[in-house]
Amino acid sequence: MSQGIPIAERTLGELLPERLTWSLCIHIDKGTEVWVVTGMLVQYLESATDSIIVRDKDHNPIGTIGGKEIMENLLKNPTSSLFYGTKVEDIMEPNPVTVSKDTKYKDLMNFWKERSRAYAIIPNEWGFYSVISAQKILEIGKKCKTDLTIEDLPRKKQVTFKKGDTFGGLINSMFENKARKILLEGSNKYLSDRLIIEAISEKMKHLTETDNFLNESADIVELEEAKVISNNLKINEVSSMMYEMAHPCVIYKDLVVTPWDICKALLSPEITEYIVK
Repeated sequence: MSQGIPIAERTLGELLPERLTWSLCIHIDKGTEVWVVTGMLVQYLESATDSIIVRDKDHNPIGTIGGKEIMENLLKNPTSSLFYGTKVEDIMEPNPVTVSKDTKYKDLMNFWKERSRAYAIIPNEWGFYSVISAQKILEIGKKCKTDLTIEDLPRKKQVTFKKGDTFGGLINSMFENKARKILLEGSNKYLSDRLIIEAISEKMKHLTETDNFLNESADIVELEEAKVISNNLKINEVSSMMYEMAHPCVIYKDLVVTPWDICKALLSPEITEYIVK
């Protein structure tokens, strides 16, 4: 047991001494069309990798693509030309956040808040890069000892939508509320950037058969269910629960908890006890 120093002040190497580089980054080469990366994002968004790294011809990481880039560009160009004819480097966010084992947790969080993206890469022992995402931080969350619970998390407005709402309205709502998941009113079902991309890729043929995507009903999207819990779990307990979920999302009373909420909670100066092994 390690205690005394807040999690926020510790380095990633201290917090994840054995598993820091276990999550390999998924990559795509510069020059690839966007339709290829959407299929990859359906598989990896909201998971241990969460975004895709774009590499140059020398295999150097030059940019990042996630749901944010696809959603932003759908608002600007809601047509099939976004997917066919557009290259990944045309829409990527340049200069991926790169950290090391000596990066402090609070500094990682500052990088993420600046970019509005919980994603960073770290050089690994195999000559390329591994990934640190919000899901990776659940490994830290489940090892801390604290009396802080779900009810101690900051209150946030629950973002909801209704049946029949349009893709344009929903995507704009996501950006306005800085929410990647929004709940169907009166239910535990949610819609996310990953699920929208999945519908575009697998049901809408990358928009080749529509000229009016933003005004179409999003009812075509297959929603997923958040796990509803009745106990006010401690931070380490809810971290352990979400760590076992493919796409973590928990509802307690009127609170929706995602890995990003855990990331922010771990900045608390009160969280000092930590099981290193």
